[in-house]
Amino acid sequence: MDAADLTSCSDVFLRTIEDYGLAGGWHWTFTSGEQRWSPGFFRLLGLDPSVVTARYDLFVELLHPDDRVQLASPSEVVQGHVSPRATVRLIRPGGELRVLSVLSELRVSAEGRPLSLSGVVLDVTDRERLRQAQAAEQRRRQALYLTSYTATYSLGLDLVHHFPAEVAQVHGLSLEEIQVDPFLMLVPEERAAFRNRGWEMHDRHMRFQGMPRERLASGEVVKFRLVGVPVWSAAGEYRGWTGMKYPVHESGAPAGRADTPEDPALRRALEQAVRGHHLRAARGLLDWSMATLAAAGGLSLSTVRRLEDNLEGQGARSRYKAVTALRQAGIRFIAMDDGAIAVARV
Repeated sequence: MDAADLTSCSDVFLRTIEDYGLAGGWHWTFTSGEQRWSPGFFRLLGLDPSVVTARYDLFVELLHPDDRVQLASPSEVVQGHVSPRATVRLIRPGGELRVLSVLSELRVSAEGRPLSLSGVVLDVTDRERLRQAQAAEQRRRQALYLTSYTATYSLGLDLVHHFPAEVAQVHGLSLEEIQVDPFLMLVPEERAAFRNRGWEMHDRHMRFQGMPRERLASGEVVKFRLVGVPVWSAAGEYRGWTGMKYPVHESGAPAGRADTPEDPALRRALEQAVRGHHLRAARGLLDWSMATLAAAGGLSLSTVRRLEDNLEGQGARSRYKAVTALRQAGIRFIAMDDGAIAVARV
């Protein structure tokens, strides 16, 4: 695991590893000169936020002299020259040596002018501590199904479904059965139709969604919402599916929750399904030009044109930046049961 993996982790896990002193983040806005460090970043560097002011150059100065060249200098950063990923050695003020994985992201204007720099850092010195934090997150996810019947899953290229073991426990099936055929959890009269539609959408690399009834080991029948979404690499390679299941009322509203449960990996996969016509519709609702979207998302105008012409790969980072900018402006991309994506303004 490195800093890049943090972008797909849950908020709970991110807070946990920050509390452990294993991660932190920073932000630097060039126009105002404002710099912000998270509490975890101060702890990771061994600095007191009541005494030290957040400065990117201070972070670089704390690195081992041989490793400083792996990160851009302050003058290089403001000119738009940034090293996206690096693994460096940090020397804390007390002399302790730590190994850090660093992920940096530069935001630019529509004209390509650097606007800001954001970064996250993960302490990878002690892999065992990180493994323990990941194990705690896994236990939390597993316990979630016992208490709320909510679970995430993945389907790899080997066509094996990966569910928490608690899913099998709740439904009175073996985990091996569910890995091969998760539709065994459905009531018999709905099983064949959902299985056929699910595999059809999988083979077509399209999103699947439905609300079947499932039988628990206790005999109780519960209505669930199932979501499965194809996942693509930044290079446009198909990687499989990620998905989620959670109980709903007969109306389809999430049972016992105010809104739909969210998972970072699933949300990211759903955003990959946003296409050019969705972006144009969103801009229309906001009365934005392509240049406005480019500026809000830190993208070039030519990149926005490629996105709207569907010339960018489905897993391209530019797509996430555009969708994030539109979400922040009040746009919602809503997944419909028929596979379509509705665009609305809040």
